[in-house]
Amino acid sequence: QVQLVESGGGLVQPGGSLRLSCLASGSIFAINAMGWYRQTPGKQRELVASLTSDGVTKYGDSVKGRFTFSRAGVKNTVYLRMNSLQPDDTAVYYCYADIVERDSDGYGMDYWGKGTLVTVSS
Repeated sequence: QVQLVESGGGLVQPGGSLRLSCLASGSIFAINAMGWYRQTPGKQRELVASLTSDGVTKYGDSVKGRFTFSRAGVKNTVYLRMNSLQPDDTAVYYCYADIVERDSDGYGMDYWGKGTLVTVSS
């Protein structure tokens, strides 16, 4: 069973920083993409950052220049360093992965973590 587990969320003051981590584990043959999304109540889930297997990185416009996304391929772990945090960044942050399982038909499927809450408040 493939599982994504996020960690690192919490309470931070405006202007502060946090680092989120996500570990993918289970019967994994290949990871086509991993990334971070966030969601607040009543709003659409939005892209924060993502990285595909061909090395293409994308950032959401609202976080570009403040957040840094990286991936440790061997350990199937991705990180999100968040700097200059503002109250509007408050959200549940979800780890995402497009994963091909070893016993699958060869097609990638979407997997999501449970989410980790980031609260930016003084």
